[in-house]
Amino acid sequence: MKSVISMNKPTQCIRILLLSGLLSLSFHVQAVYPEKPIKIIIGFPAGGPLDAHIRLLVDKLQTSLGQTVIVDYKAGAGGTVGAQFVAQSPADGYTVLLANTGTMVINPAIYSNPPYETLRDFQPIARTAQQPLALIVNKDVPANTLKEFIAYAKANPGKLNYGSAGNGGISHLVPEMLKSETGIFMVHIPFKGSAPAFTDLIAGHVQFMAESVPQAANYAKQGKVKALAVTSVKRNPALPNTPTVIETGVANFEVVGFYGILAPRGTPPEVTNKLSQAFKETLESSEVQKKMIDQGADPAYLNAEQFSKFLAAEMPRWAKAVKQAGAKLD
Repeated sequence: MKSVISMNKPTQCIRILLLSGLLSLSFHVQAVYPEKPIKIIIGFPAGGPLDAHIRLLVDKLQTSLGQTVIVDYKAGAGGTVGAQFVAQSPADGYTVLLANTGTMVINPAIYSNPPYETLRDFQPIARTAQQPLALIVNKDVPANTLKEFIAYAKANPGKLNYGSAGNGGISHLVPEMLKSETGIFMVHIPFKGSAPAFTDLIAGHVQFMAESVPQAANYAKQGKVKALAVTSVKRNPALPNTPTVIETGVANFEVVGFYGILAPRGTPPEVTNKLSQAFKETLESSEVQKKMIDQGADPAYLNAEQFSKFLAAEMPRWAKAVKQAGAKLD
């Protein structure tokens, strides 16, 4: 018995040292993160709705984290390029993704061979907002209500174009849903982000868009586009005089998009929790909340665990919508 105990002592010492080292490393990660700037990747060009959203959060977020937050853009394929970049980045909390409904839950359903799976390849960090879309038209389109626009589209089948932020995104899918509901026909023109799509909408190269309320309200208030309806159940404070789609009697559907932060799968729990808490503190700021509501977004924080469950519930819902719309990409 004595010889057995003696032989096991070195093993026990090694185990104790390893355990101490792991505990020390865990404490170190928790204590010092973040020790360098954090990069938030957006899969769309600068100037779009995700860009406008994160700009409202950055100052408070930097204060909460005690580090600089850098916003970078990896545009292409409806947010897929940026998402893949983050999924393949080190899982250390220094490169994260700000994504929308399209990137998180529509793309995996709309691609024949999806380049990523949201819940397999990412660690959800926090949901930051929910918001409806606005159905908008070029100011020269001879329609001031959604009902008038539907009538105009039916009288001009195939002659109207609608722009989107890219194939497979919510701004692509919602007009397809509207087409299915109303029997109109419009030609889809995909862009690399909503900013260039808005440029062509204002110029009249496309006549219709379904886009996030903050962006739509901004251009509508400047008189550059006309807002016909919003896709939520209730009217939006940013467009108080614009009816809901349901109110117009044209169609009976409700679509509310959302934004959220995701990190590469394998990001340490300590880092995940610290990032999630920083977004919670940011979204609890009364100043930030007011700015978001004025823009047309609803501050809708969910922590990492809640956001994971939310995404798991949303994915089959949107997969069904994609199937019903007949939208598919290779």
